[in-house]
Amino acid sequence: MTPADQLPVRLGIVGLGPAGTSLLPYVQGHPDVVVTAGADPDVRAREAFARSGAAAYATVAELLASADVDAVYVASPTPLHPEHVRLGFEAGKHVVVEKPMAPSLLDAERMVADAARHDRVLLVGHSQSFEAPVRAMRAIVASGVLGQLRAVNCWYYTDWMYRPRHPDELDAAKGGGVPMRQGAHHVDIIRFLGGGLLHSVRGRVGTWDPARRTAGAYTAYLEFEDGTPVTAFYSGYDHFPSTEFTFGIGESGQQLGSDYAVARGRLAQVDSVEGELALKRGTGGVSRQSEMLRSGDRQPFFGLVILSCDRGDVRVSPDGLTVYGDTNKVEVSLAGLRVGRQLLLDELVAAVRGDAGGVVTHDGPWGLANLEVCDALTRSSEQRREMPLRLQVPLGPQPLLDDVVQQAAAAVRTAPAQV
Repeated sequence: MTPADQLPVRLGIVGLGPAGTSLLPYVQGHPDVVVTAGADPDVRAREAFARSGAAAYATVAELLASADVDAVYVASPTPLHPEHVRLGFEAGKHVVVEKPMAPSLLDAERMVADAARHDRVLLVGHSQSFEAPVRAMRAIVASGVLGQLRAVNCWYYTDWMYRPRHPDELDAAKGGGVPMRQGAHHVDIIRFLGGGLLHSVRGRVGTWDPARRTAGAYTAYLEFEDGTPVTAFYSGYDHFPSTEFTFGIGESGQQLGSDYAVARGRLAQVDSVEGELALKRGTGGVSRQSEMLRSGDRQPFFGLVILSCDRGDVRVSPDGLTVYGDTNKVEVSLAGLRVGRQLLLDELVAAVRGDAGGVVTHDGPWGLANLEVCDALTRSSEQRREMPLRLQVPLGPQPLLDDVVQQAAAAVRTAPAQV
């Protein structure tokens, strides 16, 4: 008989939209996780999900009452996250909650406290620092092979504002808008690369389209505790596409077409909130959000991210990283490294089982620290001043990825000796 602590983690999914169902292919290939249930008020979503063979429920309460669920993946609308996480803990379940983890810092702090009080696991994801290029860049920084980290610069131009949205996604009071929903990814990348401990943020957010009245862009300057500077820019207004920087590859590693203003064009054909929601679900046409979450066979690009160190710069390339050293430009292969949602499941298993060798980074305090930065960015814009940060936590030890570091070292091996 298999010991209880080695049985697969039985996962229930709360919210069967694009975020929730995007996890299914990765669970199917994971030896230690199985999806046993899902919950969504939309009967069409339940019917589609039930074809996977798992139980489909109309309410979260029904799912949480199931004895066949050990942990829940909360992918419901952001305003519902605090309640659904709380209910999960009260039912004795471990919880993974989608980013942004909550619509407010107060809600997020309560979620972290609830996890501790119920002695349950709280993880936050999926976020971009699970992805192989970000983990590999961090390994290079931590190794010191290129010297000290000196700067991080991140720029991303997308069509986020014109993908079909639930009204909550465009309501800042409910955790909507680009600074909270996409800033969560940028901040996660930045903190992971620099070790976690940001000191402050100064930024501006932009609401540039009267027809979509929420913040669709931000510009931020951040500093780590040691003074390392960071710039981050995001625009979701579907003009310049970052794919011109990223070899035509999107944030899930998929090769994207060259058609212009696809999201704007599709949204222009919709004349009601109900029509937009149908487009989001994919029942009223092709879902742009589902297209953007579709997995590809190249490295994922969350826009352009460039690390600058003493002896070189690093960026993501189609199949790995490019390291620009003093005298050499070297391609670092990331073939064979597990993709982000697989790592999310690995962290869940390690946290639930208490595996001594398991790496659990994206826990509640890590997610709370990310949310603090997003919240501070918005407040900085309102008050036009630098905002200090108080909830930051350090990045824990990560796998060394020796092969990646050795490949990166080739970029500086023939550098001239310092005089």
